[in-house]
Amino acid sequence: MKANTRISSILLLLALIVCFACPARVDAYNNPDLLPEEPTPVIDLANTLSNKQKENLEESLMRYEENSGWKIRLLSQYERTPGLAVRKFWDLDERSLLVIADTRGGNLLNFNVGDAYYALMPRTFWVELQTRFGNQYYVRDHGEDGSILDAINSVETCLDRGGCQVVPGLPKEQWVLTLSTSILGGIIAGIAAYPRKENQAISWGWLLLLSPLWIMLFGIFGIAPVITRTSDYLPIIRNISGFIGALVSSYLIAQVYLTRSFEKDNN
Repeated sequence: MKANTRISSILLLLALIVCFACPARVDAYNNPDLLPEEPTPVIDLANTLSNKQKENLEESLMRYEENSGWKIRLLSQYERTPGLAVRKFWDLDERSLLVIADTRGGNLLNFNVGDAYYALMPRTFWVELQTRFGNQYYVRDHGEDGSILDAINSVETCLDRGGCQVVPGLPKEQWVLTLSTSILGGIIAGIAAYPRKENQAISWGWLLLLSPLWIMLFGIFGIAPVITRTSDYLPIIRNISGFIGALVSSYLIAQVYLTRSFEKDNN
């Protein structure tokens, strides 16, 4: 009895190993039968677009390809996908961009980028494009259709400009970050500028010593991301105002605090 039980256990273990080592073939993940019969630049298997949106996007992508020579294609999928069959169906080459929308991952968007695109937009551009428009918060606020269309519009905008190093546009979250770094840079500059000697209005030595830090916070992280992404002057004015306000405030606060400390020590 024990021998039979042991043999059954061994057979069950072998069966499990065979099942995991040799999984069943799933044709749905690479099925050319899912391709449409008529040529189209959009295959929307996940139904992310409305019929009107799909028609408008098809016309827009075909017209854009005729006018510019750049080929942009969209494949949305969920559980079912034609897989590598789309390469032959769309004749993807170095001037082709395949936008893949798949809600099963942590990010909605993925890009299969032709080599010719990298001459105009570096790899960091595509990473930023994915993280900006494909993240769950953007998808929640703008919908899957909005995320897809906004990403495609950004690519077309950069192609029309002759290339981009960063994704055009300044999201509110990114501007808040640049404003925060500008204010932090102002605080550091204000504290550094407070005079340490009598008859001194500004401590130029300390201000210059800490200049790499506050210039980096204000210039590189506070102003540069704004001017490279938008031509709007308002965010720049706000960041500069935040920097100056923080500088003056921290300078005055440091003056009051150190004056009180000096008086306390003398008493």
